[in-house]
Amino acid sequence: MQIAIASGKGGTGKTSIAVNLATVADEPVCLLDCDVEAPNCRLFLPTPLDGEEPVTLAVPHVDAARCDGCRTCGGFCRFGAIFSPGGGSPPLVFPELCHGCGGCVVVCPRGAITEVARPIGLVRSGRRGGLRLVDGLLGNGESMTPAVIRAVKRHAEPAGLTLIDAPPGTSCAAVEAVRDADFVVLVTEPTPFGLHDLRLAVEMVRRLGRPFGVVVNRHGIGDERVAHYCAAEAIPLLLTLPNDRRIAEVYARGGLLVDELPALRSRFRDLLARLRTAGETDEEVAVAI
Repeated sequence: MQIAIASGKGGTGKTSIAVNLATVADEPVCLLDCDVEAPNCRLFLPTPLDGEEPVTLAVPHVDAARCDGCRTCGGFCRFGAIFSPGGGSPPLVFPELCHGCGGCVVVCPRGAITEVARPIGLVRSGRRGGLRLVDGLLGNGESMTPAVIRAVKRHAEPAGLTLIDAPPGTSCAAVEAVRDADFVVLVTEPTPFGLHDLRLAVEMVRRLGRPFGVVVNRHGIGDERVAHYCAAEAIPLLLTLPNDRRIAEVYARGGLLVDELPALRSRFRDLLARLRTAGETDEEVAVAI
């Protein structure tokens, strides 16, 4: 089963929810840190590395001797990654813009285009007891985040529990992270910004057809508009965590809430049990406040 933990905006506590859920599971867990621009699950769950592999993207390479400058490839590419000036000159390739679709190779009438691998990031893995942690790291200056996320997700366990720490927001990266999940947990905060971005995240997961519910973090710093919105939209409110200085202190030093604040362990256990049931039966999760 795959459970994705996502958020409409950064800083809501998404990673904190992910690592604490991973900690309370009674079974082996695969935790995939798909926030590849800023992976930080390893800060809370230090894990010795036992594997590292490069992530590459297939980009075009033009054989100038075979190219007749017909401009077919440049006309096909919608990302401006290959530009054909015409006049019999071979096209110019801009690898940083290439999405690796391979279309230019297919449409080239003279077979002048092949593909070469361009490194864009890394996937790292390690184990800590029954936990397998896999994270991705996008290369400096790179923008093809979804490709690195797909590489991380290929390490998901075919059986058992997989938790996905998704990147914040509703961009292509977030869509790629949550699109195959059996259940999506949307983490938010009770502020106007939190509600605004929660609405966007709800629209995203609804368009993807994924079952989902909401966790409200730092309850008490704003108002009840998030709770009212969830009730009006029939969105399960899975859990609320208070705006508690002790929670902030544990998080700031890289600790685990379920270890340092034992009263929260049972709440995370209950949440995980409900998520598993909902994901396996496609039923709504009961509200737990």
